[in-house]
Amino acid sequence: MFIRTLEVTGFFTNCYLVACEETGEAAVIDPGGEAERILKAVAERQLKVRYIINTHGHIDHVGANARVKEATGAQILIHAADAPYLLDERRNLLLYLPEARGSLAPADRTLEEGEVISLGTTVRLTVLHTPGHTPGGICLVGDGLIFTGDTLFAGSIGRTDLPGGSYAELLRSIREKLLVYPDETIIYPGHGPSSTLGAERATNPFLT
Repeated sequence: MFIRTLEVTGFFTNCYLVACEETGEAAVIDPGGEAERILKAVAERQLKVRYIINTHGHIDHVGANARVKEATGAQILIHAADAPYLLDERRNLLLYLPEARGSLAPADRTLEEGEVISLGTTVRLTVLHTPGHTPGGICLVGDGLIFTGDTLFAGSIGRTDLPGGSYAELLRSIREKLLVYPDETIIYPGHGPSSTLGAERATNPFLT
């Protein structure tokens, strides 16, 4: 699996390019902004972007959706519970990234727990519904890794004081959906550095 991380917007959101090494079929996970940078990275690797996957509907994770879709023809995928966020400026917090207004776009398809997103011949990403940060937050499980969005960070967890957030639900999502995976599982969060589930199990103050 090819993975490239691009830190975008003033919120330092991790946008991930994920691709099958054999075919170049790819997904852009959480294109929060700076569409031109994302598309340049896609072109450099000659990737064929099939999907834009939003781990949740906040503007710093969806702010370049329309521009990336227009350039690549990719489908926008998001959990059904967060699909309304994509066009609802109150719920997606557009106020904090107003320059993204021109790149709001609806979902082409909604995701559910257990769905598998395939890229080429080698990449399979399984959807975990992990509500708490938002009602439709998801994580994406690959081979030995998880893209955790704003559910779990290195040393922290997603905030729950925004509309639709729930601290109890977020902790339940982490414990019941993420911590069941092996310690060596790498996590790629929506902000900040990568980590492992073992490190978070042992040292994350919200989990110890």
